[in-house]
Amino acid sequence: MSKTVRKIIRINEEKCDGCGLCIPACAEGALQIVDGKAKLIDDRFCDGLGNCLGECPRGAIEIIEREADPFDEKAVEEHLKSEKSREEKEEKTLPCGCPGSMERSDIKKTPGQYAPESDSNVLEPELSHWPVQLQLVSPRARFLQEADLLISADCVPFAYPDFHRKFLRERSLLVGCPKLDDVEAYHEKLVEIFKNNVIYSITVVRMEVPCCSGLSRLVRSALQEAGKDMPVKEIIIGIDGTIKK
Repeated sequence: MSKTVRKIIRINEEKCDGCGLCIPACAEGALQIVDGKAKLIDDRFCDGLGNCLGECPRGAIEIIEREADPFDEKAVEEHLKSEKSREEKEEKTLPCGCPGSMERSDIKKTPGQYAPESDSNVLEPELSHWPVQLQLVSPRARFLQEADLLISADCVPFAYPDFHRKFLRERSLLVGCPKLDDVEAYHEKLVEIFKNNVIYSITVVRMEVPCCSGLSRLVRSALQEAGKDMPVKEIIIGIDGTIKK
């Protein structure tokens, strides 16, 4: 198919900070974060209507006229099917492979189901998705998109009694241990998560023991490799169950 002069988006890489807010606005899947910048991956996938323009906080996207391949609905359909197939394959090949690791983003809670109405001291759970173990989570899991992320060391929920209400409410949880788990694999997983999702905030909650500080370093190094510049809030829990920092 011959090229034609038509309207199509252009991304100013100097303005783009790789936040990824434009990606979910493109129903055709024409945009991806590549090396920390938004990229138009194929001219055929862009319809030139510019739904992504209003999502860019830095004004890095504009509509121009240039020579490009025509918009191809069939190619878009095949591309979206391929992406869906890849995501499903990725989920099936995650470590463990058991049915219990299947992604769930819709955990429903009925008020009062965990305690009689007369007992107001029983805490309600705040977990909204599954799985939570970083090794089992797909980098493209739905609960990671447009999320406030809580990255917790394994031991924290055991040491801090009010973990759900204080930290977990309205956050997407990832859990890992920088001492016992595969840190290199975690680094690669976090890089993919930061590259492929819009993350609004990151909170790291860890124990006061020295080895646990590796969790914060891991998150910051993954952010740097993903080309994302955002603050990381760190909360340190003492072995006595109190907040130290």
